[in-house]
Amino acid sequence: MTIDLALNRPVAKVVAQHVEEGAVLCNVRMRMVDAPHVRLHHLRRLDDRLAAHLDGLAVAGEYGAHLCATALARPGVGEVFVATALALDSRDEPCLDKVLALAQALPECRPGVLSAFEWVAAASLRDITRALLDSDNAFRRMVGIVACDAHRVDPGAALVTALGDPDPALRAQGLRTAGECGRRDLLDTCLRALGDADAGCRFQAVRSAVLLGDRHAAIHALHRLAHEAGAHRMPAIDLLLKLTTPEQAVPLLKALFEAQADARMLIRGLGVSGDPRFVPLLIERMEDPLLSRLAGESFSLITGLDLEMLDLYRKPAEGLETGPTDDPTDADVAMDEDDGLPWPDAYRIGAWWSANAQNFELGARYFMGAPPSWAHGLQVRKDGCQRQRRAASEYLCLLQPGTPLFPTDAPAWRQQRALEASGPDAA
Repeated sequence: MTIDLALNRPVAKVVAQHVEEGAVLCNVRMRMVDAPHVRLHHLRRLDDRLAAHLDGLAVAGEYGAHLCATALARPGVGEVFVATALALDSRDEPCLDKVLALAQALPECRPGVLSAFEWVAAASLRDITRALLDSDNAFRRMVGIVACDAHRVDPGAALVTALGDPDPALRAQGLRTAGECGRRDLLDTCLRALGDADAGCRFQAVRSAVLLGDRHAAIHALHRLAHEAGAHRMPAIDLLLKLTTPEQAVPLLKALFEAQADARMLIRGLGVSGDPRFVPLLIERMEDPLLSRLAGESFSLITGLDLEMLDLYRKPAEGLETGPTDDPTDADVAMDEDDGLPWPDAYRIGAWWSANAQNFELGARYFMGAPPSWAHGLQVRKDGCQRQRRAASEYLCLLQPGTPLFPTDAPAWRQQRALEASGPDAA
């Protein structure tokens, strides 16, 4: 319990645990929302735990807020998230001003603030978001637009203003929100931003233009991004492969095949292309320890097979474990990109493919075992793993431009309510 009922005061050790565990769970959640093996019910279990710690801090009142503020002496994403979420729910304006100033000064802490605005209920943002949108500070206006985007609320005139703002971070967020909120009236503005001097703005402009329905200038811009080195290359390839026909995808995939340094991009691209003709190549790559699990994920993205459910996986050979170890002298602390994915059994998967390949038309596009369609996209968005759900949400926008992008990183209970309310035939 957070409160000592006999003395009617917070139990310091318990409240401190709420702060610490809340920060840890926030960091775990950051990875889970984009994890290849996490389904919505898994996310719900974690979200319920995180909510319980935040509730404990709220019950602790001023003492909980004090410990959150103390934790900001060594700010990390999790600590900033907990402090921001508590400040928003309690409408503690001095604390909110503090975390916003901290996030502006320390960009590495910004995901914590932005996630908190997405986490809290819309009612907790009333008036706060309007004040942010009306601020003279570009960073605060950006946070206000993030809050609107997270709750799929139209920021109104503030969004239009942001699209022409001198600050590139605000401009990029405005462009992103225009597409994700389905603002088709802003398509021409997004197209004009394809030549923006800032790389982040160019990518958000092309992505939103595509989501809003452009299939000409934005496609040409995607092709350019797909051949340029940088952080936006793989997202551009991913989106381009969803839009092109399997035949049109071949030159891009061939270029990735010929560039050995792009092996992971190639394997991802083969899965997104959805063309069954590449399944034998994926099965072959399952023998490569560095690409095995990624190849298995791409195979599942085409066929819709759950490798673990169908017993098409194997235990990793000794020495193949990757990611951080328990050795304190090991300097490699990078997270394993494929953490959580099963190790595919290439022999058994090859046997399955030999028996079932005739059910897949070569040169056609498949997504999770079927051609992309509205009904199939809704089903995958509901039942798939996080990466698959995110891809399904994008397909729905591409199939009906102007459809708001479903927020697969929102709190699980909010997603579940939205899925239940939308029914089987709605977005």
